[in-house]
Amino acid sequence: MSAPVTARAARLPAWSLFGAILSGAGLPIYIYAPKFYADNFGISLTLLGAVLFGLRLLDVIQDPVLGWVSERLGRLRRYAVWVAGLVLAASMYGLFAVEPPIGPVWWFGLTITGLFSAFSFMTINFYAEGVTKARGMNDGHTRLAAWRETGALLGVCLAAVAPSILEPLVDAPFAIFAVSFCLFVLAALIWMTPEWTGGGTQDPTPISAILSDPVARRLLILALINATPLAVSSTLFLFYVESRLGAPGWEGPLLVLFFLAAAASSPFWAWLSDRVGPKRALLGAMGLAIASFAGVLALGEGDIWIFALICVASGATIGADLTLLPAMFARRMAQISPNGGQGFGLWSLVSKFTLAFAAAVLLPILQLSGFTSGAANNPDTALATLTYLYALVPCFLKLVAIGLLVATPLED
Repeated sequence: MSAPVTARAARLPAWSLFGAILSGAGLPIYIYAPKFYADNFGISLTLLGAVLFGLRLLDVIQDPVLGWVSERLGRLRRYAVWVAGLVLAASMYGLFAVEPPIGPVWWFGLTITGLFSAFSFMTINFYAEGVTKARGMNDGHTRLAAWRETGALLGVCLAAVAPSILEPLVDAPFAIFAVSFCLFVLAALIWMTPEWTGGGTQDPTPISAILSDPVARRLLILALINATPLAVSSTLFLFYVESRLGAPGWEGPLLVLFFLAAAASSPFWAWLSDRVGPKRALLGAMGLAIASFAGVLALGEGDIWIFALICVASGATIGADLTLLPAMFARRMAQISPNGGQGFGLWSLVSKFTLAFAAAVLLPILQLSGFTSGAANNPDTALATLTYLYALVPCFLKLVAIGLLVATPLED
């Protein structure tokens, strides 16, 4: 019995690669896709925000249903994940490497729908299978989370910086990025195939049981509020660097700093969590995040190096957000929902809703202030609005998250 467990545990790098392709299909797309379609096809920021928010309304129904399906797949899970992976790759290719065969806004909506539906289904099954795998490992949830979330952070790093790095080197950087992403998806699907055991076949947990659990419910609300600042900064990052700092061409290096700081800080937050508990470690990261975002308010055109230091500090706090909170939720799901599908359906919904909020609320506000993407000169009021949205909104949300975390009883 011990040999199979050891063999499966030894395949943890496969979980890192799978986590990397999922994270590469999530957050970085919100960094690039709106600006890509605004600059290349002239779609207004307000319309793009409306499309993204409409898709999140679909997720309100879709993600819990996908969680319900996940818990009933059994050994068919590996085949279902393969289908979803192929949809994910095809959608990414269509989004960035295909000239829209229909109206650009309709093509944007169609490919984003395919991308994020596949992303949701794969994420739900990935985390649900992780609950099963962790049972057969010593210190399973923490150890698995370290591999999984480190891979996810590295995937975010690569996907976030690849287009900016490729841009001065090739004629079609986003097309090259999309093709490369498809190859990584194929590799991840092959490597993870033996890991799908079909552990989610017995006694599926009703979604009402998860929502009625006070700790799980509080963690979901906390994830919603705490992740929104990252969604805000990701949505506005390219606009801020190009127009407020007046530093076009620096987007790639600054994104590298931001996400490498997140990846490099992950082991530190795991170490700190072991010594002071995940709750205190996360509170420390939230405090550092507020200080980092507040520092942005004092910056102006040309303050690139100061902003680079802020990117390092704020990126380090993301390492805590993306490592500690998922592990805390997975540990709770192991206690109240061993199959995990329904719970991680809710987790996926919460994660994507934060990005929808940023796109649907902030982009229209930015456009109403008179801001134009790529314009040589934007009005002072528009640049001030961009700064306040980028810095003050995350500070406020982090303060709310701190209050909620302090009030949440957690077993360290």
